[in-house]
Amino acid sequence: VPLAELSLMNKLIHTSLVESDQHVEILQRDPSSPLFSVKTFEELPLKRELLRGVYMMGFNRPSKIQEQALPLMLAYPPQNLIAQSQSGTGKTAAFVLAMLSRANASEKYPQCLCLAPTYELALQIGQVVRTIGKFCTDIKVNYAVRGNRILKGMVLEEQIIIGTPGTTLDWCFKQRVLDLTKISLFVLDEADIMIDTQGLSCQSIRIHRALPTSCQVLLFSATFKEPVRAFAERIIPDPIVIKLREEELTLSNIRQYFMVCQNSGEQYKALCNLYGSFTIGQVMIFCQTRRLADWLSQKMSRDGHQVATLTAELTVVQRASVIQRFREGKEKVLIATNVCARGIDVQQVTTVVNFGLPRDVDGEPDFETYLHRIGRAGRFGHRGIAFSMVENETVELVHKIEEHFQTTIKQLDPYDMDELERLAA
Repeated sequence: VPLAELSLMNKLIHTSLVESDQHVEILQRDPSSPLFSVKTFEELPLKRELLRGVYMMGFNRPSKIQEQALPLMLAYPPQNLIAQSQSGTGKTAAFVLAMLSRANASEKYPQCLCLAPTYELALQIGQVVRTIGKFCTDIKVNYAVRGNRILKGMVLEEQIIIGTPGTTLDWCFKQRVLDLTKISLFVLDEADIMIDTQGLSCQSIRIHRALPTSCQVLLFSATFKEPVRAFAERIIPDPIVIKLREEELTLSNIRQYFMVCQNSGEQYKALCNLYGSFTIGQVMIFCQTRRLADWLSQKMSRDGHQVATLTAELTVVQRASVIQRFREGKEKVLIATNVCARGIDVQQVTTVVNFGLPRDVDGEPDFETYLHRIGRAGRFGHRGIAFSMVENETVELVHKIEEHFQTTIKQLDPYDMDELERLAA
């Protein structure tokens, strides 16, 4: 799944902030420079209209990244910075607050420019601007995206422009309707995706070069690895960096088991025994193919289970809707192909089932996919449990996974109800 699609899904499903135990790290050019953090939005220099908008978003207090980033974003003189953290931690709301704070409603020309890698992500950012800025009635937004036709010589009166790099370049240098020399705040969202998508990084750099030297630059990224760091240095010299220490997927807090079955029919019986023994809240079941996922979904639905299915042929909006329903508990079981193995956080999930092990094109274990699959059960420090239903000829793959991760995967008898009940207790 393209990174931009994962990012859009996460923006769609995160209606509240993710609580994380990760530590905030701040890297700055001058270590002696004082840093300020806040515990409430009231401590920030925000207009009353913006505070009302923040509370409408459901944010009662700043997230960890917002505590440190917002004072810097809103400071005078303006500070350039890079903010890195996982999805759902409030990055979008943070830079939207900065744009709405910096925009002067009495001046009818573009002052804040935000670039996103795709049309859909740009519209999603715009939705956050509309929600938080609901009471800032004099501040308007326009979109430099495909399909939004603009005539040469047209006068833009909106203070905030949200766009994709290609169309924004067109507005600036071909249509000449967007004067970059008047931009006072430039936001670059999803920098890691920009770098991963051909052409976007060059377009973004070209736009940045046309900005005035006094323009505040805010760069946001889900990662801060070397390609992002190098890209950031070309965009912002000596920035302050605020990041959440990366959460590494680990198997240490996940108990792992496997059951040997003769065929998919026996695997289904084992799954039913497992489901009957455990008081399972939310469970994710992973299948290697869409065909298997559809078969399993129909079979479980016929047996009276509330099941949702997540496969690649669904649109991003449809996938986000499925995940949201699952997070709300409207379905207790989410059956997914590898489209959902990474990047989606559902905190209620404590049980993962592999309905067959993930394999690569050579038939060998796909270690990375296995890690991301069962990692869904151990997010944010929770203890989780993972079961793999395997056929006789694939037991060897289990041992290869044990050896690769230096871990133990205990074998269970799928028909030993006493053992399953002991495990559930």
